[in-house]
Amino acid sequence: MTSSRLDTMRAMVAKSPSNALARFGLATEALKAQLYDEAVEHLRVYLDSHADEGNGYGRLAEALVKLDRVDEARDALRQGIEASGRFGHPGMVNEFEARLDELEGV
Repeated sequence: MTSSRLDTMRAMVAKSPSNALARFGLATEALKAQLYDEAVEHLRVYLDSHADEGNGYGRLAEALVKLDRVDEARDALRQGIEASGRFGHPGMVNEFEARLDELEGV
């Protein structure tokens, strides 16, 4: 990921802050760049405004674990399990349940 891609996504969000998919794209690029606080910020805005099917919650959990905010990561995974189940993604449910089990010991 290049900083130009990150800058492009930031500009898109600045131009259209209510664009949920631009927020998700920026969060994804921030996560790739290991800018975990920024990723969390944009994922939360995205999740508050968009009916995510589960993936966003998994990315949020990933960023929160990197920030050592394990309790919040567990909550994100639980929400992701619920959303992915609601949208018919059993593989994602299984993945998130396994990740949640790993975090239960932390």
